[in-house]
Amino acid sequence: MNLPRPLPWLPELCRLPRLVAMLGLAELVVVVVALAPDGSRQWRLADFVAASGFALWLALAVTVCLCLARNALSRLPEAVGGALAVLMSALIAALCAGIVHALYAVLDTDGFAQQVGFWRFTLGGATMTALIVALALRYFYVSDRWSAQIVANARAQADALQARIRPHFLFNSMNLIASLVRRDPVVAERAVLDLSDLFRAALGAGEGDSTLQAECELAERYLSIESLRLGERLQVQWQRQEPLPWALPMPRLVLQPLVENAVLHGISRLPAGGTIVIALSCDGAQLRIGVRNPAPDPDARALPLAQGAGHAQRSIAHRLAWRFGPSARMTGAWSQGYYACDITVPVQ
Repeated sequence: MNLPRPLPWLPELCRLPRLVAMLGLAELVVVVVALAPDGSRQWRLADFVAASGFALWLALAVTVCLCLARNALSRLPEAVGGALAVLMSALIAALCAGIVHALYAVLDTDGFAQQVGFWRFTLGGATMTALIVALALRYFYVSDRWSAQIVANARAQADALQARIRPHFLFNSMNLIASLVRRDPVVAERAVLDLSDLFRAALGAGEGDSTLQAECELAERYLSIESLRLGERLQVQWQRQEPLPWALPMPRLVLQPLVENAVLHGISRLPAGGTIVIALSCDGAQLRIGVRNPAPDPDARALPLAQGAGHAQRSIAHRLAWRFGPSARMTGAWSQGYYACDITVPVQ
């Protein structure tokens, strides 16, 4: 069996944001050197422009070379490959600095490169470039690993939610269906079909994104089965303000766990039951989803139940933040006998 090739560990510098960051670092060095209060020389505008051009050219050359050598360097151990990347950057900087210094000497032009000797200008530029590249690669490396960890955590939490649904909900549903088989076979058949559709949608559709429509259908199937168990105690009110972005990609298992919490920690714990209100609206470029239900005082809940509800909400908030970025928000609070959970995500 052929094992999949490991992904390159060297940070990807070919992307536009990374390239802009490298160019920005180069220009920042020029600004710092120009503003350094050492009194050794006075920087003219022409010197600043020439130094900026040299720094940007050097940063572009180093970034492109590291981009082209990324796969080759990533085949080496990280310590060796990182050292070679820094060394290669220093050699490129020394070569570019030597060319610029020689051009100034041939043209007999008084510029920023002629204020220092050849070796100081060349070796100084190479050393400074090596330090900056080392810091930039380290920062991008840590950032990439952090992003990869975020993705892994999001997938792990989604898998944990799916694993939690399987035994808990499946056993309760099968017991309910068994009790209905002889008493009401038509309702039992409908419950079997709903259960089949629910688990096919929740667990059998792969790892890709879901959609707003699929998430609502998943919640409807879950509530249909729970209504058989709770009867008149469970009422559901959907408030859909059209038009809604039904095809909007969303992480899987976002709405159904919130509805499940509303049933398990709210409706089922109240003797009289109550109504779950699920509101969906689109306000400009933002989609708003709200789940509101009567619930007992959370301070009086049993500890395992409170922890279970909090875990589901933290997982959903985490996956929404990974999918939509900082513009995604999720809030949940109990007030005056009701628990309300609200989700806001951008419509992309």
